Amino acid sequence: MSKQNKSDEMSPEELQALSLPILGTYEEDETFALKPEEQAKEFPLIALRNMSILPGTVVPILVGRRKSMQVIRQSEIRERCFGVVTQRDANVEDPQLSDLFTVGTIVEVSQIVELPTGELSAILRGRQRFSLQHLTMDDPYLMGRVHLLEDSLPAADKEEEYKVTVELIHERLLGLLDRLAPNAPNGFRDTIRGLKNRAYIVHLAGSLLQLSMEDRQKLLEMDSIYDRAVYVLGRLHDQISESSLREEILNRTRREMDQQQREYFLQQQMRTIQEELGTGPSADDEIEELRKKGKEKLWSEAVAEIYEKELRKAERLNPQSPDFSIQMQYLRTILELPWGVFSQDNFDLKGAKEILDREHYGLDRVKERILEHLAVLKLKGDMKSPILCLYGPPGVGKTSLGRSIAESLGRKYVRISLGGVHDEAEIRGHRRTYIGAMSGRIIQSLQKAGTSNPVFVLDEIDKLADDHKGDPASALLEVLDPEQNTAFHDNYLDIDYDLSKVLFIATANNISTIPSALRDRMELIEVTGYIAEEKLKIAEQHLVPKEAKEHGLKVEDIHFAPGALDLIIEEYTRESGVRSLTKQIAAVMRKLAWATAAEEQLPEAITPELVREYLGKTIYSRDKYQGNEHAGVVVGLAWTSVGGEILFVESSLQPGQSGKLILTGSLGDVMKESATLALSYIRAHATQLGIDLEALKDQEIHIHVPEGAIPKDGPSAGITMVTSLVSAMTRRRVRAHLAMTGEITLRGKVLPVGGIKEKILAAKRSGITDIILCRENEKDILEINEHYLEGLNFHYVDEITEVLDFALLDEIVDKAK
Repeated sequence: MSKQNKSDEMSPEELQALSLPILGTYEEDETFALKPEEQAKEFPLIALRNMSILPGTVVPILVGRRKSMQVIRQSEIRERCFGVVTQRDANVEDPQLSDLFTVGTIVEVSQIVELPTGELSAILRGRQRFSLQHLTMDDPYLMGRVHLLEDSLPAADKEEEYKVTVELIHERLLGLLDRLAPNAPNGFRDTIRGLKNRAYIVHLAGSLLQLSMEDRQKLLEMDSIYDRAVYVLGRLHDQISESSLREEILNRTRREMDQQQREYFLQQQMRTIQEELGTGPSADDEIEELRKKGKEKLWSEAVAEIYEKELRKAERLNPQSPDFSIQMQYLRTILELPWGVFSQDNFDLKGAKEILDREHYGLDRVKERILEHLAVLKLKGDMKSPILCLYGPPGVGKTSLGRSIAESLGRKYVRISLGGVHDEAEIRGHRRTYIGAMSGRIIQSLQKAGTSNPVFVLDEIDKLADDHKGDPASALLEVLDPEQNTAFHDNYLDIDYDLSKVLFIATANNISTIPSALRDRMELIEVTGYIAEEKLKIAEQHLVPKEAKEHGLKVEDIHFAPGALDLIIEEYTRESGVRSLTKQIAAVMRKLAWATAAEEQLPEAITPELVREYLGKTIYSRDKYQGNEHAGVVVGLAWTSVGGEILFVESSLQPGQSGKLILTGSLGDVMKESATLALSYIRAHATQLGIDLEALKDQEIHIHVPEGAIPKDGPSAGITMVTSLVSAMTRRRVRAHLAMTGEITLRGKVLPVGGIKEKILAAKRSGITDIILCRENEKDILEINEHYLEGLNFHYVDEITEVLDFALLDEIVDKAK
């Protein structure tokens, strides 16, 4: 049985710190092959990047992938071996069979260390080579069917030659060690010198060679131990010769540079004397420092040429003049930009989806678009980033979504607020001829990010303003045009900068105020308001735990009884987002924090009654269905910026000027036109509808929509108004628990309307059971979760006559409203 030797009483960590290999000591005739009881047809597998392990060698590895860590932990618990294979492409995050070399090594774990970063450091010892036949499992970790490979020993006529070859390798190995680790302790050298196992000497030398991944794999795949020895000896000779040549060149160069070194040391002494005298470094030193840093930048030749030109200009200026400090500030601005620096994108699609789902509830379309972008990046490797514009009501998470997107992509996050920006120079910067000139906010943000591909949030892009100082919206055209932003020109920088890898995300409440040219350059994604059911989920999963922690409370001590959060949502907030809901939950938490600080007993559950006690009288109330005992009263459905609502339309006839139409209820122009259109249709089809126009002479027609203080507009009440007027004129009862929405034409056609999801859920909350919609709106119903549609019956129509046939009963109401 082999045993591990800690050379000269040094730990593996100390050996690694001195760049020394971890040694194993073996008897002269000892093999590393698996014992019969250790052999199996299937083994767990770990995919290694840029390294392979030869039998007998002891190698430290750093493990960060979930699948690999699981294999190592289980192997330690079960005391069993596993296989390691090398990836063909180190960048592949989740390799499959085609991504792996087929020859690997069975290894055993010698030591495992849990690191603070969540990664594992493990020391592995190679045992026996194998050929990977196929993968039998890839989750929760890789498992493969293998064929164990035997090392063929040299033939009898090659035995002496093999012995001499190994002796030469042994000698050159000691020479290579002197070059690689001159500070190695004597005990370590003695251990190397005392090695007897020939196969181990060959493999140890092979593991220390500076070989490419392909050459290492080639060495591992050789079946003959003699062929491996010949290959290792040849490469050792090449490497030692190359090292000697490099050393000779270095010595010659050092002699040539002695004079330069002498001058350099004299300059260093002068600088020290200047610092002692308080005069500090000279301007020339500052410029040379900038020149040195510039040579380390990954910019193009054109930018390097401009930078050198500006440096020479600074050299000609008097350090005491104001122009010198301006020029130096300009040079530092160029230098601080992340030229050619890009963060590595995270191609773990499942992990990215988990981050987005964890941070934000709903918003499926936005998440889907980001994951699509990440998928294309993963497959193509490079692409122009899209310009996304998230628009919707306040408080729905548009801005915070940008931070989650940055986290899911593994990119830096920067944000600028454009609300009230009215100066074009805020975007493009000032020309250097102006006093106090500086770069624009785009360039400044990239300096802060430190990479050229951050997630860049342009907040409140719909609130840009313009005046005599220019139009910042027009300045953004170049920033947000994928065809132009490869060469964005900042007035201060005066050098083109590539923004094509930046993922710009704009946010807006109202896209109608965004100039059409700017709007055309962005991919618009609507972030709709949350429905009550979604707000409840957000409150339970996000808001309550967050506010409890922020108020010093334990999350497990806070329990909302059924109906308590619903009460806050329905009667204390009226919004599309969750900002007000957050404030109301915070108000409840403050009451609980006060009770905790006063050492009072917290309630077992926060009931609706406690909510009313904590928050006071209700602020809002939602309309409920009021019955159908009056003719002329019909329930419509409306969309508002804070969600859906039911809308009552009341019609009545009264003595007065013949045919006069009176409209009340703070109606907008479009809604007034719908009322006029409804009346015109009824007059044109009076006979068909059973209405006696003669009987309506000397009658005024009054249409009223309650809650007159609230402005109302839109065409979606068209069929509701027709039904209300016909009911009032014929005194036919309206079907109970019925609501409707849809636009009408003069011919009696029913047209589709928007906001269907919000309207449907408002109807359900109000006790409605039957809903009339345009047939074209059926596709909108199919997109709604079936859970939200339980208890509702939908009736799709194309003509207003179909609406009236279903909505109006033959029963006559005694009194019209």
